[in-house]
Amino acid sequence: MPSNIDVHLEAFMQDPLETGAVGASCPYPAWKVPINVRLTVLPEHRCTYLPDRVAQSRAFWAERIPPEIYHDLMNAGFRRSGKLIYQPVCRGCRECLPIRVPLAAFKPSKSQRRSAGKNADLAMSIGQPAPTDEKWEVYRRYLRQWHGGDADDRSGFEEFLYESPVDTLEFVYRDAADKLLAVGICDVSAQSLSSVYFYFDPSESRRALGTFGAMCELEFARNHGIPYYYLGYFVDGCPSMVYKRMYRSHEILHADNIWHGMP
Repeated sequence: MPSNIDVHLEAFMQDPLETGAVGASCPYPAWKVPINVRLTVLPEHRCTYLPDRVAQSRAFWAERIPPEIYHDLMNAGFRRSGKLIYQPVCRGCRECLPIRVPLAAFKPSKSQRRSAGKNADLAMSIGQPAPTDEKWEVYRRYLRQWHGGDADDRSGFEEFLYESPVDTLEFVYRDAADKLLAVGICDVSAQSLSSVYFYFDPSESRRALGTFGAMCELEFARNHGIPYYYLGYFVDGCPSMVYKRMYRSHEILHADNIWHGMP
């Protein structure tokens, strides 16, 4: 496997681990790192999925990753946040399991099909990700009103969603008056379309824009012959993850390094 990745670890303060290192810090010894890269174990922090637990990741920083290699990294339990590529290695917890949808087996539910009717008036455009003042304002309202959080740092917004080491697309949704309603960010390769993030105008929550956006992304993958749609991690017991079960028939990557189909 080639390793033509520009990696920078100077910002990390802890000692790096060699590729594939197995020990107390790594809960998934079967999830072998598919490239020759040094990993750094990051400090522990409060888990955002299960707040009563402590989370930890090992990671590397990359300026550029070929799409097929990032696909292999997702199959080893890695995800990205901006240019940081990370894998959970939490002590005593094994709940972060990658989830994907095989397009050949996917059958939308009635509610998922209804989302198309609710949003038939919207125009969707697909292009290279580009941060704007308009998107920033929608993102801020989304965090504040939908998640009870805050986003006062414009640079953090751009680093998180608009700086990417992989091939990335932006799905933009507007109404008939050209008002921005939602934005979806996806990483793309020949084998996978990976949902990175989706944010929307919370005043339009009746439209079920999150579901509609996923349906559009799934349709894009199908039309381009992409066999898998990745939804990040599934965390059993996390209320915000429940919706991922609705994408049938999905697969979950278990610690045995095998994708197990779920009904």
